[in-house]
Amino acid sequence: MATFLYKLGRSAFRRRRLVALLWVALLAVAGIGAATAPVATSSSFSIPGTEAQRAFDLLEERFPGAGADGATARVVFKAPEGQKMTDPAHKAVVEETVAALRSGSDQIVSVTDPYTGQAVSQNGSTAYVSVAYKVNAMELTDETREALTQAGHNAQGKGLTVEVGGDALQTMPETGSGEIVGVVIAGIVLVLTFGSLVAAGLPLLTAIIGVGIGVSSITALANVLDLGSTTSTLAMMIGLAVGIDYALFIVSRYRAELAEGREKEDAAGRAVGTAGSAVVFAGLTVVIALVGLAVVNIPMLTKMGFAAAGTVVIAVLIALTLIPALLGFAGDKVIGRKQRKAAKAGAGDGAAESAKSEKPNGGTRWARFVIRRPVMVLLIGVLGLGAIALPAASLEMGLPDDGVKPTSTTERRAYDALSDGFGPGFNGPLLVVVDGDKATADRTVSTIKGLQGWAAVTPATPNKAGDAAMITVVPKDRPSSGATETLVHDIRNATGDDVLVTGATAMNIDFSQKMNDALVPYLALVVGLAFLLLTVVFRSVLVPLKAALGFLLSVVAALGAVVAVFQWGWLGSLFGVEQTGPIMSMMPIFMVGVVFGLAMDYEVFLVTRMREAYVHGERPGEAIVTGFKHSARVVTAAAVIMIAVFSGFIGMTDQMIKMIGFGLAVAVLFDAFVVRMAIVPAVLALLGHKAWWLPKWLDRVLPNVDVEGEGLAKGTPADGAPGSKPDLVKV
Repeated sequence: MATFLYKLGRSAFRRRRLVALLWVALLAVAGIGAATAPVATSSSFSIPGTEAQRAFDLLEERFPGAGADGATARVVFKAPEGQKMTDPAHKAVVEETVAALRSGSDQIVSVTDPYTGQAVSQNGSTAYVSVAYKVNAMELTDETREALTQAGHNAQGKGLTVEVGGDALQTMPETGSGEIVGVVIAGIVLVLTFGSLVAAGLPLLTAIIGVGIGVSSITALANVLDLGSTTSTLAMMIGLAVGIDYALFIVSRYRAELAEGREKEDAAGRAVGTAGSAVVFAGLTVVIALVGLAVVNIPMLTKMGFAAAGTVVIAVLIALTLIPALLGFAGDKVIGRKQRKAAKAGAGDGAAESAKSEKPNGGTRWARFVIRRPVMVLLIGVLGLGAIALPAASLEMGLPDDGVKPTSTTERRAYDALSDGFGPGFNGPLLVVVDGDKATADRTVSTIKGLQGWAAVTPATPNKAGDAAMITVVPKDRPSSGATETLVHDIRNATGDDVLVTGATAMNIDFSQKMNDALVPYLALVVGLAFLLLTVVFRSVLVPLKAALGFLLSVVAALGAVVAVFQWGWLGSLFGVEQTGPIMSMMPIFMVGVVFGLAMDYEVFLVTRMREAYVHGERPGEAIVTGFKHSARVVTAAAVIMIAVFSGFIGMTDQMIKMIGFGLAVAVLFDAFVVRMAIVPAVLALLGHKAWWLPKWLDRVLPNVDVEGEGLAKGTPADGAPGSKPDLVKV
C-alpha cells in the first residue's frame, strides 16, 4: 500500500493544477445540486419491529386521513393572577385563536376547542388548544408554522400569557457561533504547531472543502433519500474533525521529509506513502464504526451513519490527493520562517542545526518518563478514568422532551405551564389503539383504570367501521420519567395482543429499548472488525487488544461525565444545561460508534510510528520514544483540534446536539491524553518485545499492507524520478 500511495502522492503533486481543478469542480457540482434540489418534504421516523410502530401502522390502516403520526402542537393560555380562563373576555380570545388556527393551514387535521374538549384546568387558570396535523413535523411548510406562531402572538397581546409547544415547532437546530469558534481554535493550534500560516491553512481549507462537498451532497439527496435534519449536522461535526486531523498528519510528515533533505515531490510522495497509509486505515475504522450503526435497524440512524461515513471517505481522498497538490502550490511557504532562514544559512551551520534537531522534545521527555515508571502511570490512568466512569452506573436513558429546552424558548414555557395547570403527564399522553369492537375497547378502558400511574383516561373513540378504537391515557408523571415507562409496560402486560400502546412517549421508550438491545451486538461487530483491521496494520495481537480495552475505558468514562453533567446537573450551568433529565437513548451506542473510530485514529498514527521504528531495528523502549518524538506533538494538536470542533456544538440550543458535542469532546480528551498518551506507552513498555508478537500461522495468513513504508525504505519505487533517494527513511 505504501508504494501505491507514494506514487499517488507524487502524481497529485506533479499534476496539482488538474487535481485542484477536479476537487473545485466537484465542490461546485455538489453546491449547485444542493441549491437546485427540491426542498426535503419528508423526514420520517420509524422503529421497525416495535409495538409503538405497529400501532402507528394500524392507525394508518383503520383511521385513514387522521394523521396518526402527524405533528402536534399545543397553544397554552394562562390567565393573569386572580382571573380565570372561563372569563368571557378570555374565552373570546381563545375562540378567536381556535378559528384562526383552523383557517390558517390546509395541513391541519383538527383543532380542539378547550371549552368543549375538557382542556381547562380545575382552578381555571390555564387552558390549551390541541392542534393535529396531517404530516410530520419536518413536512410542515413554513406558512403552516408561521400561522401557528402568529396565532399565539395575536393572543399574547390581549391580556393573556400564551406559549406554543409540541413537535410542530421542530426545525433544523440553530447553529450558533460555536462551530466557528471551534474552527478558529483549530486554526490557532495549527499555527502554533507548524509556525507557518500556509501550513496551518491547508488542513482548514481542505477540511472545509470536504465538509462542503459532503454536506452539499446530503442536502441535494435529502428529498430523495428521506434524510433527517440532524444528518448534515453529524456529517459536518465528524467531517470537520477528521478532515483537519488527516490533513494535519500528511502536512506534518511532509515537513519532516523536507527536513531530511528530500526534494519536494519525493517528500510529498513519501508523506502520502507513510502517513497516508495511517490515514487510510484510520479512516476505515471510522467508516466501519459509522456504517455499523445499520445493525441497530433504525432507518434514521442508519442514514446518519452512512452520510457521515461518506464525508469521512471524502476527507481521506482529499488528504491523499488534494493535500499533496496544494503542497506543490505552497512551495517553501509550508515551512516556518525560522526553518527557512536556517536553511538559507547554508551548510556551515549544519552541525549546530543537527545538534539542535537531536535535542529531546516534549514527546521524547514524556515517553522516557513513562518508560521509567510504567506501573505508576498505568495505575493513575486506569484509576482516574475508572473514578470518572462511576456515574455511568446510574445511567438513565430516554429521549429529551421540551422540558429540557432553555426557559427562553416558548416550547419550554408551554411545557411548564401545562405541568403547573394540569400535571406533568399532559405533556406526553399515551395513545392506546384497540384492534377490536366497542366492547373490547370498553374492557380495555376498565383494565387501564385498574392500574396505577395514570391521571386521566378518555372514553374509547371508535373508527367508522367500528373495528378499532383509540384511547388517550394521561400519565401522572412527566414523559421521560421512570414512572411513565412503568405505566406503559403495565398497560401492555395487562391487555392482550389486540391492544397496542403508542404516541411520542411510548415511541421514545421503545426506541430506548431497541438501542439497549442493539448495543452489545453492535459493540461486538465494530470492535471485532476493527480488531482484525488493526491486527493487519500492526501485525500484532496484543496491540489491537490493548487498543480496544483502552477505548472501552475512555468511552465509559465519557459516559460517566455525561451522566454527571446532564443527568445529575454537576457543572450544568457551565454547559448551558437548564434542566436535567435522562440521557439521550442513542448516546451510548452513538458514542461507541463515533468515538471508537476517532480513538483508533490516534492509535494508528501514534503506534504506527513506533512500529515503523521497531521494524527498522530499534528496541521496544527506543521505538516508543521514537514514536513519541515524531508523533506526540502532532497527535496532541490533532486531539485539541477535535476537542475544539466538538466543543463548538455544546453551544447549540438543541439538547441532543449539545449532549453529543459534550460527550464526543470529553471522550476524545480522555482517549487521546490519558489512554493513548499515557496508558498505551505504559502497557507497551511493560510488554516489551511481546507487544509485537504474532503467531507464525497468522503471520502467513495476514496480508502485508506495509503501513510503515518498509518498501519505500528499500528504495524509491518511482524509477528515474527526480529527487529519488535509495537510502533508508530515518525514523
